[in-house]
Amino acid sequence: MTSVTEASPPRRPAGRTPGGARPRRIVDHGAWFLVLPALLPILVLSVGPLLYGILLAFTDAQSGRTEPTQWIGGLNFRDLLHDTLFWESFRIGLVWAVGVTVPQFLLALGLALLLNQDLRLRWLARALAIIPWAMPEVVVGIMWRLVYNPDAGILNETLRDIGLGGGRDWLSGLATALPAVIVVGVWAGMPQTTVALLAGLQNTPRELHEAAAVDGASAWRRFRTVTWPALRPIALAITALNLIWNFNSFALVYVLTSGGPGGRTRLPMLFAYEEAFRYGQFGYAAAMGCVMVAVISIALAVFLAGRLREGDDA
Repeated sequence: MTSVTEASPPRRPAGRTPGGARPRRIVDHGAWFLVLPALLPILVLSVGPLLYGILLAFTDAQSGRTEPTQWIGGLNFRDLLHDTLFWESFRIGLVWAVGVTVPQFLLALGLALLLNQDLRLRWLARALAIIPWAMPEVVVGIMWRLVYNPDAGILNETLRDIGLGGGRDWLSGLATALPAVIVVGVWAGMPQTTVALLAGLQNTPRELHEAAAVDGASAWRRFRTVTWPALRPIALAITALNLIWNFNSFALVYVLTSGGPGGRTRLPMLFAYEEAFRYGQFGYAAAMGCVMVAVISIALAVFLAGRLREGDDA
């Protein structure tokens, strides 16, 4: 008896239709209508002004001039390279950003560790800790101007009461203006870092701490081997964001000192603001903004590249 073996039909290449053509990718055009309400404000309020600012940086746009705005290429950027006042404000901006971010993180970490403990009225302490975050920067600036007031400020009054003198004008002194403003920046920005770190602490399994304590690990060792590895990704992310936010600060320093005395607290954003709205040099101010955006973008790209590299190694 002979067996008849049927030949199996030839297999077609994966990803192709019987006719040999690749399948058409179905695009749901209705999804764009769902994304559009969130995308449109970003395009109108962020991307549009950014592109217009970049275009403006290559012109000689000024306020009050009757002649048409001319395209001048990279002349603004060439002048910016030789502007010692701008680079001095850039240096002050870096000192301000680092001087605020580092103590801000250290104090927020200590506060987050404290608020993560089983304390009485912990809910009230957590609510009080985020009050500075809920206050507008203008209100914070006005409040701290009253604190630093040389005649009736609470700081000088306290120093007089404990016999350490008083009457110092903290915001007008060449040596004290920047440190005084940094203190305000740390106080105003610490709550958001505290909230982020506290969220990371609450996501750390308590069993790990209990097991380390049973093994005889000290509090410092438990922090170094259990707490910090869990907090490290959050700490890196919030620190990078804080550096960007602090470097771009404007309202708080403007209310406190307006960049004085003698430019000691003139951050790059303040310098660009003065060039645009005090002296009317819109094109030159736009070039400053482009430089700051480029620096921040490069720093952010380096941070993200490091984070991706760490993820690949893991």
